[in-house]
Amino acid sequence: MSPTITTSSEANGNVSAATARAAASAAASAEAAGPQPVTMAKALNTALADAMSADSSVLVFGEDVGMLGGVFRITDGLTAMFGEQRCFDTPLAESGIVGMAVGMAINGMRPVIEMQFDAFAYPAFEQIVSHVAKMHNRTKGAVKLPLVIRIPYGGGIGGVEHHCDSSESYYAHTAGLKVYTPATVADGYRMLREAIDSDDPVVFMEPKKMYWTKDSVDLSELRRLHEDSRAEGTTAGLGTEGRAAVARPGTDATLIAYGPSVPTALAAAEAAALEGRSLEVIDVRTIVPFDDATVCESVRKTGRAVVIAEAHGFASVSSEIVARVQERCFHYLAAPIRRVTGFDVPYPAPKLEKYYLPGVDRILDAVDDLQWEN
Repeated sequence: MSPTITTSSEANGNVSAATARAAASAAASAEAAGPQPVTMAKALNTALADAMSADSSVLVFGEDVGMLGGVFRITDGLTAMFGEQRCFDTPLAESGIVGMAVGMAINGMRPVIEMQFDAFAYPAFEQIVSHVAKMHNRTKGAVKLPLVIRIPYGGGIGGVEHHCDSSESYYAHTAGLKVYTPATVADGYRMLREAIDSDDPVVFMEPKKMYWTKDSVDLSELRRLHEDSRAEGTTAGLGTEGRAAVARPGTDATLIAYGPSVPTALAAAEAAALEGRSLEVIDVRTIVPFDDATVCESVRKTGRAVVIAEAHGFASVSSEIVARVQERCFHYLAAPIRRVTGFDVPYPAPKLEKYYLPGVDRILDAVDDLQWEN
């Protein structure tokens, strides 16, 4: 059972837990009822605020996440709402950020840390692989690490190197880590809440090019569903962990994608429909754990598949998906599984990224190559 956390600011009467809950409640009641246009950034920000309001052991820290609200403003307003003892800035030392989070998690807190950009997390990789991923196993289950590592990742923003990496394969390959990556605004809220609730460490990969995309979402309803599931001790009707989603139904071939590649896959399916071809799109959602059942059910139905990802193709998550589908669906396949990925080169300069990233034309070319003549 987690101990009750009392911060020094609460002791000094600056920001009490009751004040924080009241502020969060006021913010929630200020939301218009029913579905409204919401950005991914807003959904993630709301998820953090709701989690911090619901559980005083949840705290947020990282580089510039305090008064600035983070480079992408995902933590905007959290310091004002909860005080600088629960949302605060750290030195520019990623290894130290993760190391401190490990100690906090061991001692009953639920830290949510931000790595600011994908490649900025590499200095912390030793901590993540050697300690975060192994502590539970090392202690024979005696020590849990309820820790979330938020990593904005992927391209599409015109950034330079160290700002556009797709590093999910490193974490997916590391036993002991869960790896989530939302592709919709609603999933941004749902999956971050679930990650924070998890007693296992989660690497939460946020597609940075999707921060300002909008969907019609009822955040109040998502909040209610999540709190109801917490109260019941279940995730019935809400849980996304290990559950892929059929983002678009189809019959002719399956496009398997995750995170920033899902909208591209959907655009390709829309373009294919104009040519009379029905493509099903599967949103993987959680890379680890992976939903073999949903993915394979789709491929067995269509008999053809293309895996789409921004990351390099060699030794990648897309490679693993191809292997898993091949092993489970071999006798259903009408053609070899194809992949459309980033090229096996360092991330290019901003003016060249459109040639590097998977696009609709490359996906449709791969679909056309699925031996339709047979």
